[in-house]
Amino acid sequence: MCGIFGYVGKQNNAAVLTLEGLKLLEYRGYDSWGIAEKVDKKIRLDKRVGKIGDATIDLPASNMAIGHTRWATHGGVTQENAHPHLDCNREIAVIHNGIVENHAEIREELINKGHKFLSETDTEVIPHLIEDQIRTKGFASSVRDAFNKLSGLNAIVVLYAQSQEIIAAKTGSPLIIGEKNGESFIASDASGIIKYTNKLIFLKDKEMVILGKEIQLIDLATGKKLPTRFETVDWKIEDVDKGSFEHFMLKEIHEQAKIVRNIAQTYEDQIEMLAKTVKKARGTFFIGAGTAFYAGLVGTYFFSKIADTHVNTAVASEFNYLEDFLTSDSLVIALTQSGETIDVVEPLTRAKLKGSVIGSILNTLGSTIYRMSDEKLLLGAGPEKAVASTKAYTAKLAVLLMLSYALKNDINIAKKALLLASDEIERLLSDENQTSIKDVVKLLEKSEHIYVIGRGVSYPTSLEAALKIKEVSYIHTEGLAGGELKHGTLALITKGTPCIVFAPKDETFDAIISNATEVKARGGVIIGIGPFKSNIFDFWIEVKDVGTASVIAQIIPVQLLAYYIALQKGYDPDKPRNLAKSVTVK
Repeated sequence: MCGIFGYVGKQNNAAVLTLEGLKLLEYRGYDSWGIAEKVDKKIRLDKRVGKIGDATIDLPASNMAIGHTRWATHGGVTQENAHPHLDCNREIAVIHNGIVENHAEIREELINKGHKFLSETDTEVIPHLIEDQIRTKGFASSVRDAFNKLSGLNAIVVLYAQSQEIIAAKTGSPLIIGEKNGESFIASDASGIIKYTNKLIFLKDKEMVILGKEIQLIDLATGKKLPTRFETVDWKIEDVDKGSFEHFMLKEIHEQAKIVRNIAQTYEDQIEMLAKTVKKARGTFFIGAGTAFYAGLVGTYFFSKIADTHVNTAVASEFNYLEDFLTSDSLVIALTQSGETIDVVEPLTRAKLKGSVIGSILNTLGSTIYRMSDEKLLLGAGPEKAVASTKAYTAKLAVLLMLSYALKNDINIAKKALLLASDEIERLLSDENQTSIKDVVKLLEKSEHIYVIGRGVSYPTSLEAALKIKEVSYIHTEGLAGGELKHGTLALITKGTPCIVFAPKDETFDAIISNATEVKARGGVIIGIGPFKSNIFDFWIEVKDVGTASVIAQIIPVQLLAYYIALQKGYDPDKPRNLAKSVTVK
């Protein structure tokens, strides 16, 4: 969700650097933004409602600044509610991700002491809490004491006009620190920093960091200094730049062939290690949110069909209500792009309390879920910046396919299938194969409702396909198992209703064609995706059969459909309304 960026160092254009950093974090979702900097022992502030876009900023020269892109939670979308927030003396500026669950009682206490509030936000209690103690306790101790009074999962960054340091603290929401040649950077995502340095610290929960002439880590509970621990990430600036593509979503769609091929060629050892952990467990559970949950459902079919192994897949936000049967012999594997989604972090935390082994298949080094996992496997997909996940989804499927075959000691079969899938993805993305996609776009862009059906492993693909379309085009799209059509949904089919049908060369083919025929008989328009052109299809998008990896290739056309429909309707596919990339609040 909201983006954080801060800088302290030798350069005097801190506000400009902070603005550039916030632009790199735009994909996280926001409705207002602001920057605070220190100038001659005063705080200078610029806060605005709306998107950053091509905004420029006109603040005086300074070597310290913090900035924030806000997604409204407490209080409406107004300039007053935008971050940063100040204390009464306008000497302390705070930016904040998360929710202060006890803000109402803290606010009442501070008002009784004479503090004046200008916003409706929970965040504004934080600078006033720090102000209440800073004259007697000093900057660092006041921030630490104030943060320890907050309930909930929070990350804060604090700028003080009387100091040459920026201080941050967290529990829950991510904060990443970067350092290069005496300059310090802080952001809510490594994507905001990688332009400047790949030498990073991933701040742990219940830690505080002081950024100044040196970087100091502090334990929030005891106040004691901790050893600094830098990690080097192998991302490059081109990984977080659109390059020649108009949007990140299109760039990330085109990166998938390379990612799938890399997993096939280099992941055998990692997969085999995870397979050993699965074999030891007495009960394995996949959890995920949104696209990651659908990847887990695909994994359920892979494990059954390929590995003859039972695995449960659950929506992460519901797993707390299904945890009673977990034991110390259970294995809970989280599927996640960001490694920070609170709906996934919370059930993993509860599973750890039961002694269960925690595994993760994720895309973000150093993230909260990465750190809390006993076994982790990084997807290696590089930063994914479009809100609608594409490459992280297919990377998860590639890993799950290899894991399923590893459980049967047949991992080479998976590698061959993935290489074929990689070739097919490249074919699907070539210019000469875009015509059929764009013909379908003309039909779908005018639709009010779209239905997507599949059977077997194509059922979760239909769910993911529907999610992609509705995420970026705002067209109501419903994915369902083909056999469920007659249990209600057929009542919604009228003349011209589009229905996308996944019809791969597997045991589901005849049944799904029968379902498509039922839709066609009621006036539906059938868009078939698969290796064979059935007479029932009004439109056909060919996806060649690549065996068990066909499920990876067949999602590509719908990713493209979603992207091009959004463009036709004049929407930004990278930043769909009301959605954020990483959901770090409940």
